[in-house]
Amino acid sequence: MNDRQDPYDPYAQEQQLIGYDPYGRPVYGQVPAQPAPGQQYEQGYEQQQYGYDLQGYDSQGYGQQAYYPQQQPQQPAAPGYGQQEYPQAPDYGYDTQQSRQWIPQQTAPEAPAPAPAAPGPAAGPEPARADRVPEPRRPEDGQSAPDYRTEQFAFIDQPDEDSEDVIDWLKFTESRTERREEARRRGRNRVVALIVVLALFVVGGAGYLWYAGKLPFLDGPGQKKDAAAASGPQKRDMIVVHLHNTKKGGTSTALLVDNVTTKKGATVLLPNALGVAKDDGTGTALGKAVEEGGVGVKDSLDSVLGTHIGGTWRLDTPFLENLVELVGGIEADTDVAVPADDAAKIPAVGQGPKQHLSGAMAVAYATYRGQGEPEAKQLDRFGKVLYAVLRKVPGDAKSATVTVESMGQILDPSLNAQALGALLARLGERAKEGAYRTDVLAVKPDGTLTDDANKNVVKEVLGGSFTAAQAGTAPRVGLKDATGDEKTQVAAKAALLNGGYTFVDGGKADKTQPATQITYQDDAQRPKAVEVAKTLGLPESVVKKGENAVNADVVVTLGKDYKPS
Repeated sequence: MNDRQDPYDPYAQEQQLIGYDPYGRPVYGQVPAQPAPGQQYEQGYEQQQYGYDLQGYDSQGYGQQAYYPQQQPQQPAAPGYGQQEYPQAPDYGYDTQQSRQWIPQQTAPEAPAPAPAAPGPAAGPEPARADRVPEPRRPEDGQSAPDYRTEQFAFIDQPDEDSEDVIDWLKFTESRTERREEARRRGRNRVVALIVVLALFVVGGAGYLWYAGKLPFLDGPGQKKDAAAASGPQKRDMIVVHLHNTKKGGTSTALLVDNVTTKKGATVLLPNALGVAKDDGTGTALGKAVEEGGVGVKDSLDSVLGTHIGGTWRLDTPFLENLVELVGGIEADTDVAVPADDAAKIPAVGQGPKQHLSGAMAVAYATYRGQGEPEAKQLDRFGKVLYAVLRKVPGDAKSATVTVESMGQILDPSLNAQALGALLARLGERAKEGAYRTDVLAVKPDGTLTDDANKNVVKEVLGGSFTAAQAGTAPRVGLKDATGDEKTQVAAKAALLNGGYTFVDGGKADKTQPATQITYQDDAQRPKAVEVAKTLGLPESVVKKGENAVNADVVVTLGKDYKPS
């Protein structure tokens, strides 16, 4: 319907649309009577219309409307049109008039119809309420929905009191999310950095192990360098140590070796049965030579082993005890329990790994030899004590020298406290790093060296070699008997000593051989080998180059064909 009238409203049938309120709702009323022709107004024709002025809102939010006639002079209005108010819509079943009579609500079968208002003076249109918005009317059967236009509605922009709170909450949520993302990003960066550090550590460790040649089946540059250094000339600092047991008697001898080239240390234990030569050229056992005073033993060992020993350290058991006490005691893996000896004031020593030994206990263990035990057992215990002492010696040369001087021992003139302290400090560092070994030199019953001892210990550890012998010096001649006749060996020995050669006893061969043979390893020694053959009355044809079984410049192996002159 174009006039927007409610077909169910009985008042709407008599009223017409006269305008819209500020909310866009239609306002109905009676059209005022038209003035007679010729009637004049003080105001213009455009002001003859009647208007409504909003007087504000009542306590329930309804706008109060009042009609103001604008005609001059005042004309009587139509009956019931003056200050009339439109009836209000019923609220919860009560009439809006002053009578407030209960009007029961009735529901239409299809669509609810508004209840008729009580009879009374004509009222104006229903006042507008800010909290109610009219629902769209349902079109009648057969009619299309009314066509509403935008300009017929007025939209109220109501400020939201919570808008600032919503904005703040959104900002807080956004900032919280950003903080979480930042925390996740930092966590990922830390994980990546940790993985990179671990990877670098693994690669660096593997590279170091490869360079040092500690990886299995791989030879690093460091190992190749050490191998090249080991194959070439090497520098060694070496001293001989004689331990004298002042309570029970007996001696023990060891060589302390510092390989400056390969930076490795070693202790080589020498059995007392090792044969050495006296000044007059006759042979004797090492133990006997040491007990007799040890004069010339160092040179005799150089002759037998082909070494260059720098000095002699006579270490009596009381000074060994003082040394152990000065370093604060030692720890050693003992292979046997040493019983106490009250008469000799020897304390008991327990058996087991990492036994703490005082000075007296260290001496008791180093000199102990059980009944029926071979000498190698006692030498091995002596070597353990020396190794444990070296591990406790200060690494600084000056501090080690002070320790040596505090022992109160009078050293051999060939070895002063400064030289001994510096050597012990270097060997102690080798022992702490694990670059240290201990070997027992194997000898035969006759005091000569075994072939394994010559190859594995004398040449590798001690560096016993005669290839660097200076020209013009008397050659060292080793004699090995393969005749089986002791008299023949004595005659050959006498011939060499009379010829001015340095004699090295090579002992007896494992089996006899028919022909005599003279060997040399260095080509520079061939002329000397020919002279040795002439001294023994042998032809030059017996001289040939080969590996020497004895550590000497020239080695003579007597066969059954040799006949003393």
